[in-house]
Amino acid sequence: MNKILTWSISAALAGFLFGFDTVVISGADKQLQALWNTSDAFHGSVVMAMALWGTVVGAVFGGIPTNKIGRKNTLMIIGVLYFVSALGSALSNDPITFAVFRFLGGLGVGASTIAAPAFVSEIAPANQRGKLVSLYQFNIVLGILIAFLSNYLLRNTGEEPWRWMVGIEAVPAFLYLIFVFLIPRSPRWLVSKGRFAEAEKVLAIIHPDMDIQKKLQEIKDLDEKELTGENIFMKKYRFPLILAFLIAFFNQLSGINAFLYYAPRIFESAGLGESTALLSSIGIGVVNLLFTLLGVFLIDRLGRKQLMLFGSIGYIISLTLVAAAFFLNWGGLWVPIFLFLFIASHAIGQGAVIWVFISEIFPNRLRASGQAFGSSTHWVLAAIIPSTIPYLFTNIGPGYVFAFFAFMMVLQLIFVIFMMPETKGKSLEQLSFDLSINK
Repeated sequence: MNKILTWSISAALAGFLFGFDTVVISGADKQLQALWNTSDAFHGSVVMAMALWGTVVGAVFGGIPTNKIGRKNTLMIIGVLYFVSALGSALSNDPITFAVFRFLGGLGVGASTIAAPAFVSEIAPANQRGKLVSLYQFNIVLGILIAFLSNYLLRNTGEEPWRWMVGIEAVPAFLYLIFVFLIPRSPRWLVSKGRFAEAEKVLAIIHPDMDIQKKLQEIKDLDEKELTGENIFMKKYRFPLILAFLIAFFNQLSGINAFLYYAPRIFESAGLGESTALLSSIGIGVVNLLFTLLGVFLIDRLGRKQLMLFGSIGYIISLTLVAAAFFLNWGGLWVPIFLFLFIASHAIGQGAVIWVFISEIFPNRLRASGQAFGSSTHWVLAAIIPSTIPYLFTNIGPGYVFAFFAFMMVLQLIFVIFMMPETKGKSLEQLSFDLSINK
């Protein structure tokens, strides 16, 4: 188990770089606009948002290399993208060059949401899979916190602190590359490529107490049922496809990214001073980390469906209270308290479950393609929804926005109760049979 844990952590470090890369730009935001004297529109859509569009492209097309050249090779390419992006961004002298290098980092983020969960789900024993795959989400949250801390510590470094802020990412990216170089290839991917002897060696490490020949044959049998020309849009894969779409759709329709991007603005709208708003934003990071840890601890004990039930109910209560606070002008710290409850509900529910669940519900050959579909749904909505928030807050008010998100979480609760299957403790082959082939 120690080797599997080490391999899982190594792959999940892609999540740390994902979290770090996404947030580190916030420290350079105002410095870059002042340095290059760009308009608000250009600064927002090109300098700041280019990494996000890279993420969408990486998520849409990341399934191709994950399938063709394997999970391990794709994870190594992702490490190179992060490393080159960090150094290139730090050394840029104009906004276009900076945006291009940020786009490369975004490609890494998008592809990592496919390759890392796919790899970990395929090497993890069934009874440990939820915990090990959710290490990816834990690393995202940790990366976000470390980026905020790093920006704070480097705020007065040199004449242009922003170069240090974005460049420091090269250090964890280089370390990640070394770690990923040492992990094995996914046994299920090896089987799909006919490399049975290599697959057998990895399976012997993963399942030392199991009949390896029997396990290998089980994977081979399923692989033969998944014909080479098949795709995720065929009728027999409709159910896992709908599941992947809905869990990604509801993830963003909770308002989570809109909230994370605009936390200080939301707190100021609720009547808090600027410094209190920033302090509350740091509190969000701490709550997110603690409840993500709790989610990692509980996901294999209680199951994915149970955590989603808890999260959905928490979402509905917290978002309804936030909406009420804005409608009824509740002052003081009520809004931060309700939003901390919202973050806790997200971290223990959707945050812990989404990447685990999407990595489990597709057959081996189509796993990367299925994850690319779910991940793309997530990232396209993550790009669209936050961009509407300033307009919606100004024109219809925060109360109505949060009330809408609360209503969407009622729909999520219905989805969880009546449609979402429990995947806890089942082998990937059994899940494939239950959700696709047996349909």
